[in-house]
Amino acid sequence: MLGETTPAHATPGRAGRTAARRPLTVAGATVAALAVWALADPVAGIDLAVRAGGAVQSVGPASVAVASLVAGLAAWALLASLERLTSRPGLIWTIIAVAVLVLSLLGPLGAVGAASTLALAGMHLVVAAVLIPGLGRSARG
Repeated sequence: MLGETTPAHATPGRAGRTAARRPLTVAGATVAALAVWALADPVAGIDLAVRAGGAVQSVGPASVAVASLVAGLAAWALLASLERLTSRPGLIWTIIAVAVLVLSLLGPLGAVGAASTLALAGMHLVVAAVLIPGLGRSARG
């Protein structure tokens, strides 16, 4: 645009790297969760199941992919919102992300069996291990 200048602290290409990093991070978190599922269910033979409203539900690859994808997209949306609203979006986002991780670890407590609980908790942790540093480092502000 006419009259726009590049800030002195701007790094050429940073916006492009950020634009590429975020979708790759969300996709990576989804792939990582599916890898844990594949190791736990078909390879190790752990029956991944949770109690939901009195019924037992099996945890399959579709539910793992959708849940991790939704979590990643929600994390990305929150970070983008914080970048518009706050001066320290990365710090605020990271604090919220860690709090959400801690709360999310309550979910696997409803799993059927100790092995299932550990595998599902592992999925939550691996998604967080990809999303938190991946999206956190991409924060602008």
